[in-house]
Amino acid sequence: MLTTGDLALALAAPAPVLGWASRWRTVAGLRCHERFRDDRTGGLPVVLLHGLAVSHRYLMPTAHALADRHPVVVPDLPGFGLSAKPRTAFDVGRHAAHLAARLDGAGLSGVAVLGHSFGAEVAVARPDLVAALILAGPTANPAARHRRGLIGRFAVDLLVEDPRQTAILARDMRDAKPWRVWATLGRSVHNAVEADLARVRVPTLVLGGQWDPIAPPRWRHQVATLCGGTSVTVPRAGHNALTTAGRRSADLIADHLAAVMRARAVTG
Repeated sequence: MLTTGDLALALAAPAPVLGWASRWRTVAGLRCHERFRDDRTGGLPVVLLHGLAVSHRYLMPTAHALADRHPVVVPDLPGFGLSAKPRTAFDVGRHAAHLAARLDGAGLSGVAVLGHSFGAEVAVARPDLVAALILAGPTANPAARHRRGLIGRFAVDLLVEDPRQTAILARDMRDAKPWRVWATLGRSVHNAVEADLARVRVPTLVLGGQWDPIAPPRWRHQVATLCGGTSVTVPRAGHNALTTAGRRSADLIADHLAAVMRARAVTG
């Protein structure tokens, strides 16, 4: 469940708080925002990618729990959060290309990328850039690969989510604007993510909430099979497990990354 501290952390940007700060990077002419904390020198750097209509804000409970063990960066994709707002909505390919340029510009390589929901589609579009993947609540489930189906599942998910997320989601929606959310949704549901999943060659963890109707267990298992990864479930959580079960999600992610580091040490 969300706490008052979680909400304060999520809504703090761009002000510094609890070791977190904001910075902006200009990539392809767009000034884009990211939240970061890098006071930990050990562990793989982790980049967290948000989902549709939202921003870095709702990922902060998991990001904060991970930052005890890893340097963490939580960017706002173009058009969302505190990043610049291009006149057109990006599709998955353009977001992935922008992410690649952003990582290159920051001198980041061999990182772990965590993509949640739509962010998972962006993450798997360029698996060559990363050392490890975490796909949380990945879209788009073939059983609802159209706007109506996905919106219906979002509505069902609201029944199991913590209503205290509303303050975060309302601010994100205001920043993105409904037209951009609608257009990005249309591009997302037409993206056949299976082809990208089959190209993944890095250790992958597929994570999702027990009650997630958007990326249910059967679809998550299929995702894990396609990319040769492992699927784990966060008990008593919905689609936004990274918001409402931040510590539990971070522990599962940290275990995955520790295994990746051990394997790298063995292989040299």
